[in-house]
Amino acid sequence: MTKRIAIVGTGPTGIYSLQQLLEIGEPLAVTLFEKGEKAGYGMPYSPDTASKSMLANIASIEIPPVVIPYLDWLEAQPADRVAAYGLDPDDLDERLFTPRLLLGEYFRDQLLLLVKTARNTGHRIDVRESTEVLDIVPGDDGLRVLTATGQDAGPFGRVILATGHDFPDNGDADGSYFPSPWSGLIEARIGAVPVGIMGTSLSSIDAAMAVAVQHGRFRRRGDDLRFDADGAGLHITLMSRSGVLPEADFYCPIPYEPLAVMTESAVAACAAKSRPLDALFDLLRAELMQADPAFCLRIGLGGLNADTFAPAYFADRKAADPFRWAKQNLEEVERNKAGRITVPWRYALLRMHERAEDIVAALSEPDRQRFDAGLKKVFVDNYAAVPSESIRRLLALRDAGLLSVLPLGEDYTLTRQDAGTTIEVDGQAHVFDVFIDARGQKPLGAEDLPFPTLREALLRSGHDIPDVAEDYSLIGPPEFRGVSIGSIPYLMHDRPFVQGITACADIAAAIAKGVATRRRRRLVS
Repeated sequence: MTKRIAIVGTGPTGIYSLQQLLEIGEPLAVTLFEKGEKAGYGMPYSPDTASKSMLANIASIEIPPVVIPYLDWLEAQPADRVAAYGLDPDDLDERLFTPRLLLGEYFRDQLLLLVKTARNTGHRIDVRESTEVLDIVPGDDGLRVLTATGQDAGPFGRVILATGHDFPDNGDADGSYFPSPWSGLIEARIGAVPVGIMGTSLSSIDAAMAVAVQHGRFRRRGDDLRFDADGAGLHITLMSRSGVLPEADFYCPIPYEPLAVMTESAVAACAAKSRPLDALFDLLRAELMQADPAFCLRIGLGGLNADTFAPAYFADRKAADPFRWAKQNLEEVERNKAGRITVPWRYALLRMHERAEDIVAALSEPDRQRFDAGLKKVFVDNYAAVPSESIRRLLALRDAGLLSVLPLGEDYTLTRQDAGTTIEVDGQAHVFDVFIDARGQKPLGAEDLPFPTLREALLRSGHDIPDVAEDYSLIGPPEFRGVSIGSIPYLMHDRPFVQGITACADIAAAIAKGVATRRRRRLVS
């Protein structure tokens, strides 16, 4: 019997979902719905929301292959196509960070190849582009998908929501204020004026690059990168509470080596203890002490706890000039990459963040607040390290006198006006003609779902946050038991680190595993 499945969204989660479903070995009829004109790009990698200056924060070695690995695909491209994105075809390697747009081209190519292969082996695959899904409606024979084109589809036994990131619409931007870097910034013409950007992560750097390249260009001479401005007037200010810049991506073995102390079973045991967050920190401390005793001695880890670790971790960076720290960190990571040297404490934290996430849903509200204020910040800082080239660009803009960093602390005011935005810190007013909020994706709840029938059913049943099983199938109203939630913003409440392409692939694998398990149960019964 052919299984009918709908996939809403054709970014990485949607593509990996199709890939994994095709591995089940069951005849499939899959309909993919894409709101944009072309399927396969995904919002962060689309020409509508990204420019050539924006780098993907993932190297080829980390990207799960769809049909062929990303590096193989890159090396098979015409040299002029690769060069058009600022890359030297002779410099391609598995640890290279490439422009977001190029990664988007890969995903679209892979989707088209995946669809062609699936059709040739007997599966029915329908890709509906320029088709916005308005609602998902249950019926006696399955779930129906209602679209803005009026070409409704179904019934489906499974609907996979793979709608990806969800940021404010372009209509919320007004030329002087952008509620996200994805809200019309790419198409906007920004004048040579004071520009404020809330945030210092890669999204904030992307926003800074989108503005800067309108007023000059980066030029490389040997190992040096400089920015030549076209004129005067532009100044970009990155701001955050701490005022620290992200560090550069560091070398480490991939795939990850197993942890010695913070194992899956050890973390699971923490949930049964009276103070689970503190038990988790004990594991973290033991792991770090075994991995890098010198680092632990330097920050006094033996005397720290779950609440004081983050302040100690950031203390030296907060006290230093952010650009001087960035320059020294860049030099360190580049030496380590050249020598294939792994810094043990960095690698240990990188491997621990996904393990630590397993306990988040079990934390009490007070402990969740403690986690968000402490350990979460350390983990995010570690795994969200940015490409070295992004740090070089920040330093080039600083050297050109066009970039500064403003630490906001915990007590500041933000006032929006028609003519601009004012930030007051320590009694001093900072006025920006253009303001961009680049703080990244926020967790979303049931009330944010764009599908009214599903939304109202969840809210009526008391599910303010969509709850999902291990296979991401929706827990809640029985009429929607055929829905799988693979959309990252709706998973972030209990999975704060569920970000990036590898997470998309993991979600897709779990969804397909759940579909296959249910199929086996039907066959047995």
